[in-house]
Amino acid sequence: MRHGMANKKLNRTSEHRKALLKNMLNSLIKYEQIKTTLPKAKFLKPQADKIITLGKKDTLQTSKMLVSQLQDPQSANKVKKTLSKRYEKRSGGYTRIIKAGFRYGDNAPMAIIEFVDRDIEAKRIDKKKKDIKKETTKAEEKKQATA
Repeated sequence: MRHGMANKKLNRTSEHRKALLKNMLNSLIKYEQIKTTLPKAKFLKPQADKIITLGKKDTLQTSKMLVSQLQDPQSANKVKKTLSKRYEKRSGGYTRIIKAGFRYGDNAPMAIIEFVDRDIEAKRIDKKKKDIKKETTKAEEKKQATA
């Protein structure tokens, strides 16, 4: 029987699982879309929804709880200021999981987990401005070459 088995263990110790969840939540909040394995994405989805719901309540206690759970003030600020405003009319279902085939090395099922109505530019946060300029100049060169 399966009594008292609330969540997946993901073949990790409890401390490793907590750290994995915290890091994945921070990455999801920062980039608004991440690619991971399907079981990890299914493990992350309810936690991400709870974080957004917590951010929608504008009190000091919820702010402290966000910083405590995420261990990152920048992520907590983004949840409070950006994401909670974006989803104030929506009552749940802030994330979606899209299956993305299988990983080459071990054939593990992959998935993309992202926020609904996400900001597409959030994916480029860590790219250097030189890299972005190179991408735009390459795109312009291709347009000129085809014209």
